[in-house]
Amino acid sequence: MGKTNEELVRHIESLIHRYPELSVCREQILEAYYILKRCFENGGKLLIAGNGGSAADSEHMAGELMKRFRIPRPVSKEFSNKMCEIDMEIGKSLSANLECSLMAIPLVAHEALTTAYINDVDGLGVFAQQLFGYGQAGDVFLGISTSGNSKNIINAAVVAKASGIKIISLTGRTGGRLADFSDAAVCVPRDETYLIQELHLPVYHCLCLMLEEYFFGS
Repeated sequence: MGKTNEELVRHIESLIHRYPELSVCREQILEAYYILKRCFENGGKLLIAGNGGSAADSEHMAGELMKRFRIPRPVSKEFSNKMCEIDMEIGKSLSANLECSLMAIPLVAHEALTTAYINDVDGLGVFAQQLFGYGQAGDVFLGISTSGNSKNIINAAVVAKASGIKIISLTGRTGGRLADFSDAAVCVPRDETYLIQELHLPVYHCLCLMLEEYFFGS
């Protein structure tokens, strides 16, 4: 593991220096980090969902966690040796290029499953179905909703809570119903959709920075 939790808090302070209005979210961002850290330490995964621009944010955040964000994440020597035992040439190439991951699944990315469920069953239950199928106790669900009231995200949150899955929300100022279900609700202090989204990105980038430095930093 890398830096201590106390050292990593500097990323939140840097975030607030760049976006002073996010000072009201300091404690919830920190709590979101602790929830995610415990999840990954215990072998859990992050499941992320949102609609529209928030769907894009879901994929963006997963991409930052599943490969390097800022610092190298080489595979272990033990794993490298196993691959080389199978095939020396391929093993060496993979050892030089594979990167360690923090498992994150954007629920918006599974077109065949989601469109089948929407068509056959219920469009507002598609994320709930995925959480029911993919999730297990110890995982984390990150619901991104600028209003905090997106019905498909709320439905997923109910399934998450019933399944023993921690809930983090990224919302706007009021938090909506989603905040009430959340273990950590990061309610950025803006009201219009695009302005809320402008603050969601630096928040989840900050979380990715902290997690990467903790798990892969020196």
